[in-house]
Amino acid sequence: MTTKASTSAFRRQDVKFASGKDYCAAWLYQPTSPPLSSASSSTASKKYPAVILGHGLGAIKEMGLDRYASRFAELGIICLAFDYRHFGESGGQPRQLLDIQLQLQDWDAALDYVSKLENVDSNRIGIFGSSFGGGHVITVAAKDKRVKAAISQCPFTSGLHSSRTVGLLPLLKLGVLGIRDLLFSRGNNMIPVQLAGSPGDTALMNAPDVVKYRKLVPSHLQATYKDYVAARFALFIGLYNPGWKTASVHCPIFFAICGKDSVAPPRPSLAYAAKAPKATIKHYQQMGHFDIYSGEDFEVATKDYCDFLRSNL
Repeated sequence: MTTKASTSAFRRQDVKFASGKDYCAAWLYQPTSPPLSSASSSTASKKYPAVILGHGLGAIKEMGLDRYASRFAELGIICLAFDYRHFGESGGQPRQLLDIQLQLQDWDAALDYVSKLENVDSNRIGIFGSSFGGGHVITVAAKDKRVKAAISQCPFTSGLHSSRTVGLLPLLKLGVLGIRDLLFSRGNNMIPVQLAGSPGDTALMNAPDVVKYRKLVPSHLQATYKDYVAARFALFIGLYNPGWKTASVHCPIFFAICGKDSVAPPRPSLAYAAKAPKATIKHYQQMGHFDIYSGEDFEVATKDYCDFLRSNL
């Protein structure tokens, strides 16, 4: 492990953890301050709570996860921000293969890795996911009792509702490309589809909000970032509905829902969030889907996340 970034509040290291037959690349944040005090115990612990962070559709950890992990680490929380297999610095062939079940396995593997760290209190593990990762957070929190708190930011909750934002003609074109990819691609070959485009484009995301997606990519990665995934994913995204599982989420969960979100429609997300037994729901009415990653909107939301973690982890 090599130290890649640090502040007076934490050290950040490159790590890898096994997932399936490959590995996930991640950043591990080790606080230099004492552990965040437990919300359920007055007894000081030498072990740290932990939060695992995963990103959204086709995104890599460099696209903003560091901002959230840094804030949480400053509280005295160990953080792990990871790339899904087939993306970023993680293993897996073919590249840019977006498979829902594989990504959920990566969350399970991340939980396995973090829970075995000797300085982590395995009874105080939280998860944070944004956009498509926010949907994964709901799915994972609904089934894994190791998760004690969850934050679902501008979550993908309904494949049906999100697919409707793309438009009928682009959806039909995506479907044709997906079938061709599934039937004819072999080995490491695949037929790509664009991740982010303008309204009307044949892209998985083409709502008005999406113009800000590319701004998440840091300048040093702009030339090499891959804005596409294997087209077969288009056949399955409409069938993924994490919102159906909110009633089964056993732990406290924070829903950050953006009122002007044209990528993950807020109305169904608000309805699903209300079904979670221990939900904290914040409706940031003036924010769009990608506004929450930076600037004043980031500051407002992240303060709420930190307050939530202090109270629930």
